[in-house]
Amino acid sequence: MADEPPRFEEALAELEGLVQRLEKGELPLEDSLAAFERGVGLVRLLSQRLQDVEQRVEVLLKSEAGKLLRRPLGEDEV
Repeated sequence: MADEPPRFEEALAELEGLVQRLEKGELPLEDSLAAFERGVGLVRLLSQRLQDVEQRVEVLLKSEAGKLLRRPLGEDEV
């Protein structure tokens, strides 16, 4: 479906590609502006997805008493 937003990994890869192209400085001004605008949109999309995931994780970690169990993420969980 064309209206479906890209998966997180795809959006992140696209953003990385845009950043690389912008850093090279070889794009014409209009193309640079379009790439920057697309990049800002991707950053917003990725940020929202990360917030959504964080909320879902917090819901999963709530104890039966309704208290949020926060603990540091272990190195083996990264």
